[in-house]
Amino acid sequence: MTTTNGTPDPKIIDLINEKKGNGILTSLEYFPPRTETGVKNLNSRMDRMRDNLNPLFTDMTWGAGGSTADLSMELALRAHSTGHVANLHLTCTNMSKNGDPIAAVHEALKTALDGGIRNIVALRGDPPAGEEEWTAAEGGFTCALDLVKYMRKEFGQDFGISVAGYPEGHPNAITELKDGEGLDSLSESEKTRYSEFDGKMYVCKDEDYKKEMDYLKEKVDAGADMIITQMFFDVEVFKTFVNDCRKWGITCPIIPGLMCINAYPGFKKMTKFCKTRVPKDLEAKMDSMKDDAAAVKAFGVEFGAEVCQKLMDFGVEVLHFYTLNLEKVVYGITDALGLTDGLVEKSNESDANSMVAVGSAWARVGDKVKSIYGEGTVKEIRRGGEAVIEMLSWELAGGQRPTAYLQKAHYQKI
Repeated sequence: MTTTNGTPDPKIIDLINEKKGNGILTSLEYFPPRTETGVKNLNSRMDRMRDNLNPLFTDMTWGAGGSTADLSMELALRAHSTGHVANLHLTCTNMSKNGDPIAAVHEALKTALDGGIRNIVALRGDPPAGEEEWTAAEGGFTCALDLVKYMRKEFGQDFGISVAGYPEGHPNAITELKDGEGLDSLSESEKTRYSEFDGKMYVCKDEDYKKEMDYLKEKVDAGADMIITQMFFDVEVFKTFVNDCRKWGITCPIIPGLMCINAYPGFKKMTKFCKTRVPKDLEAKMDSMKDDAAAVKAFGVEFGAEVCQKLMDFGVEVLHFYTLNLEKVVYGITDALGLTDGLVEKSNESDANSMVAVGSAWARVGDKVKSIYGEGTVKEIRRGGEAVIEMLSWELAGGQRPTAYLQKAHYQKI
């Protein structure tokens, strides 16, 4: 294990400026695993990928509601101390300490700073399930813009700050088309952003996309140094987004976030959750091999390399991989691009089953929860957070299971 002497990390924006024009750079993103075994395995993988890829920086995600706060911090500090340039994600809503909605965020920033971390991804974070709108605590943060402003006010230029960009619009800005609103009702720009799931069509309308771009400009003007995008599978969408950013006067680096295709179920789940546009030919290809895990992973390499080559041809110099805590597809892509040689043969994913995310602090449909009545499965989340839970601890006549209706304070995600 490589260790540093405790010197603070450089800012990523400075590294990008220093290395501009010197070839293609990679960066990697990981999430905190659910188990101690998973954490141990992830540490080993991060060490290997650091040595094999020499990434420009390494992201560690932060669970919604602070569900992984301690572990995210621990992993980011370890990354820093073992030779990575750590880029810690930080969500700023639904976090509090002793009733103070600011204190927990400030403490996290101070801990990161004292530990040598100098790069933060400023994020809002997901709302509790069942709540569509934010009800901010008095004096608390309501959005990532608030966090960017706070960091610059309280910490000056101590941190490099990244913010999220959404080429297809933030999921909250993507709406389902109403009856009578078909593809023909969309503008030419909207047609490049629309997605389709379960027979329903979704799109970020032009007026909402403009609001998204205006807000992104505010985040950059408030002090963000660079943008890392949400995943996408259509390179033209990314290119349009970059060009639009420049039209809006956003001149900072824009780094594409690349979701590695590792498995069919994960691909379907993530694209539906984020309402990500999936080109028809990609959808058909994935559906054709959904029962062949090895073929999906091999295609993930092929498709990922194709996307990356198009991005490089467009002028992208940093490729940011959402690794899903795995290595084979990333190595396959970098080998195919000629950035590395022979890494895919060295990959070892025997620990893949341990790479399960802690996930959000908020229970969602399908999650297992526990209460004073025992364990159960969430069947529905109602507005305000009330959960409809099928209880697994009891069984009625005919094999039926009772249903409990519990407010969110009376159940806990397992």
